[in-house]
Amino acid sequence: LNRSSDLYEHFYVIYCKFWELDTDHDLFIDKSDLARYNDHALPPILIQRIFSETVQRDLKKNEGRMSYRDFVWFLLADEDKQHPTSIEYWFRLMDLDGDGVLSMYEMERVYEQQVRRMERRGIETLSVEDCLCQILDMVKPRVSNKIGLRDIKRTQVATLFFNTFVNLEKYLEYEQRDPFAAKENEGDPELNAWERFCQRTYDRLIAEEQLAEDYLGEVFGVRAEGPLC
Repeated sequence: LNRSSDLYEHFYVIYCKFWELDTDHDLFIDKSDLARYNDHALPPILIQRIFSETVQRDLKKNEGRMSYRDFVWFLLADEDKQHPTSIEYWFRLMDLDGDGVLSMYEMERVYEQQVRRMERRGIETLSVEDCLCQILDMVKPRVSNKIGLRDIKRTQVATLFFNTFVNLEKYLEYEQRDPFAAKENEGDPELNAWERFCQRTYDRLIAEEQLAEDYLGEVFGVRAEGPLC
C-alpha cells in the first residue's frame, strides 16, 4: 500500500459492496443476494459452485451462506483476476468435475449461460464454437482442447479469459470498449488491478456521499451520519 489511508479505503469499499448485497444486514450473503452482484453479472452455474465447499470452508457452520470473510476473498478474486490466488479461485469453480483441467464441455456449459443472458438483452453474441476457438488460441494450452491451471498462470490473459465466463458485465465492458479511451483511463500504472478498483470505487462512493449530504442539508437542514453505502 502506498499511503497510510489505503487500508481504510480498501476496507470501506469492501464494506460498502457487502452492505449493498446483504439486504437484511445479518452479515451473511445467500445465493439470491450474490445473484444481484454487479448487475447480475455471474452465471447461475457458478453461483451454485460458489455456495459449495469448492471455495468456502465454513458453509455448514454458516448455514450455507457466505460470510464477510468469504466475500472479501470473492471480491479480491473478481477484481484482480491476474493474481495467482484469483486464478486458482476461478479455476476451481469452473473445473466442474474437479479433475484439474477445464474441458471444452465445462467451458461450453458456463459460456452458454452467458450467451442466453446476452440474447435476452438483445446483445449480439459469439457462438460457443467461435468463443472456445478464440480462447484456445489465446491460452495455447499444452494439451489440445484442455486448459490446465499452469496454462492460465503462464499467460497474461487470465483476466480476459475468466471474465468471458464468469462476469458478464466485465466481459461486455471489454468487448464494447474504446481502446484509446481505455488506455487513458487505466489509472496509475504502479497500482495493481485491485488497488485501481479500490481507488476508483472509493472516490465514487465519497462523491455520492457528499452529494447526499448536500441534498439533505439543503432540503432538511441536516447532515447524513455514517456511510451511505
